[in-house]
Amino acid sequence: MMEHRSLLHAAVMAIVLIALLSTAGFAGEPGLGQTQAPLTLTDIAGRQVTLSAPVKRMLLGEGRQLYLIASLEPEDPLAHVVAWRTDLIAADPATYAQYLEVFPELAKLPAFKGQEDSLIDIESAIIQKPDVVLLNLESMQANKDANYIEKLAALNIPVLYIDFRHRPLENTEPTIRLLGRIMGREARAEGIIAFRHQAMAAVANVLAAKQPKRPNVFVERIGGYSQDCCLSFGAENFGKYVELAGGHNIGSDIIPSTFGQISPEQVIVADPEHVVVTSADWKAYVPGGHWIPLGPGADPRLTRKKLEWFVTRDAYTGIAAKKTQNFHGIWHQFYNSPYEFVAVQQLAKWFHPELFSDLDPNATFAEYHRRFLPIGYRPGYSISLSDGQR
Repeated sequence: MMEHRSLLHAAVMAIVLIALLSTAGFAGEPGLGQTQAPLTLTDIAGRQVTLSAPVKRMLLGEGRQLYLIASLEPEDPLAHVVAWRTDLIAADPATYAQYLEVFPELAKLPAFKGQEDSLIDIESAIIQKPDVVLLNLESMQANKDANYIEKLAALNIPVLYIDFRHRPLENTEPTIRLLGRIMGREARAEGIIAFRHQAMAAVANVLAAKQPKRPNVFVERIGGYSQDCCLSFGAENFGKYVELAGGHNIGSDIIPSTFGQISPEQVIVADPEHVVVTSADWKAYVPGGHWIPLGPGADPRLTRKKLEWFVTRDAYTGIAAKKTQNFHGIWHQFYNSPYEFVAVQQLAKWFHPELFSDLDPNATFAEYHRRFLPIGYRPGYSISLSDGQR
């Protein structure tokens, strides 16, 4: 059976290659007047990769890579994108709608399905003949097991691994520089990095000077996406954001990796002073679920009402956060984007309101949009039961 599937796959590949070769002479390519030269660099997985730069044809192994592509090339983020995964459409529909409004051709961009850690659509890669395929780090094992990287290399299609999710505080800035180099946008990449440094320093400098007591914080990951309790983060991603914001992430004491799960009993014993729910508009995945539709343009009355349900979960029985109403909701996509500095600012403002009364995460994100993105800023990325809204 496996041999039959292998032969069938080989036949499909051959047909695709024939189609590609037969149309190569007629297919126009963007930016043909721009001179490319070989560029060798090291990707986030530590692999040395040589490609032709600046790249003219990119295949996005995850649609949310558009967050950075658009930051680096806001005039026309799609100019050199030839295909992408559909996850942005389902996982972040409000942002997708914003880009679609400005760039209607996005609806016609060749697309393929799949999860964060799944295989690349190799047939799409062969047909589109990109200068580079961008893959998230967590998809490395699946593509390695299928020998897809070698198959693409045989067709002179290089792959670069990037990362916003696995170790974002360590890998986001190298990823920004990496894409800046291959896109010929090095100066703009450094501008983005400088902005991030300034935004993070607005929190770090105050915490270093004041040395406040760190409240215990529980982060409920993908709140409302699943009924499971209690999905959370270890010492990375949102777990790290909590620490940088002046809190103590209780998941870091229990979960050995970036993502994991602890029991309701462990949450109750830890007695968190704050509960932070990461959530988003997931009607494409869980229609009618308890998720909080956070994101650009979200209605604060609706998101607050949805957040109130989480207080009723058994895992939060009798905890300190329930007594003080320190339940907060924050846009889940901060875990997988170059925007985590906004999350750190917002968390700091919740944990230490007396120290950060003048800090405005909305203004920070609005300024980032103004300087680096082709879409306007619309608030709606966070909500809290302690913010006095009714």
